[in-house]
Amino acid sequence: MMICSNPKPLLHLSLLLLSLLFSSPTIESLRFDLQSSHTKCISEEIKSNSMTVGKYSVVNHNDGYPLPDSHRVTVRVTSSYGNNYHYGEKVQQGGFAFVAVEAGDYMTCFWAADANPSTTMTVDFEWKTGVAAKDWSNVAKKGQVDVMELELKKLYETVSSIHDEMFYLREREEEMQELNRTTNTKMFWLSLLSLIVCLSVAGLQLWHLKSFFEKKKLI
Repeated sequence: MMICSNPKPLLHLSLLLLSLLFSSPTIESLRFDLQSSHTKCISEEIKSNSMTVGKYSVVNHNDGYPLPDSHRVTVRVTSSYGNNYHYGEKVQQGGFAFVAVEAGDYMTCFWAADANPSTTMTVDFEWKTGVAAKDWSNVAKKGQVDVMELELKKLYETVSSIHDEMFYLREREEEMQELNRTTNTKMFWLSLLSLIVCLSVAGLQLWHLKSFFEKKKLI
C-alpha cells in the first residue's frame, strides 16, 4: 500500500487524463447561414490515420414543402496540402467519410451559387473525428456484445486515441524545439555578425578621424 502525503500531483494528473479523455475525439456540430454567392469554410486539425465523418444538409424551414432549387450548396473538403477528399456540386444534403492520410488542417468549404433575388439558406453541419467517428451501433450488432463490452471497446478506442495523440504532441514538441534551436543559432550568428560590423565601422571611423586630424596637423 502506498501513502501519498501530497495529493495535489495525483489530482492534477487525474484532471489532465480526464481532459484528454473527453477532448481527444472531436465532434463539430453547428448551424450557420449562407448567403448567395458567398463562401464559408470550417477547418479542423486531424492527425494521420484518423477516421473522419461529416454530414451536411440545407435546413427546410417550411415543413411539407420541398426546398427551392436556389437552396443548393457546393461543398469541397481539402487537406492542408491541397488534396481533395470530397466534392458535392449544387446539392441539398450529403456526407463524406475518409481516413486522413496526412496530418494537418482539413478544410470544408460551402459555397452558394449566385441567385436573383439573393437568398439566405441555413446549413446544418456535423463533423466527427477520431473515436467519435466510429459507428458503435454497427459494432454492437456485428459483434453481438453486451453494454459493458461495448463500453470497454469505446474506452479502449479512446485510450488508444489518447496514446496516439500524446505521441503526435510529442513529435510536434520536438519539431518546435528543433525550430527554436535553429532560430537561436541563426540569431547568435546574426548578432555576432552585427557586432563585428559595428566594431569594424567604429574602427574605420576612428582611423578616418585620426588621419583627418593628422593631415590638419591638429595632433
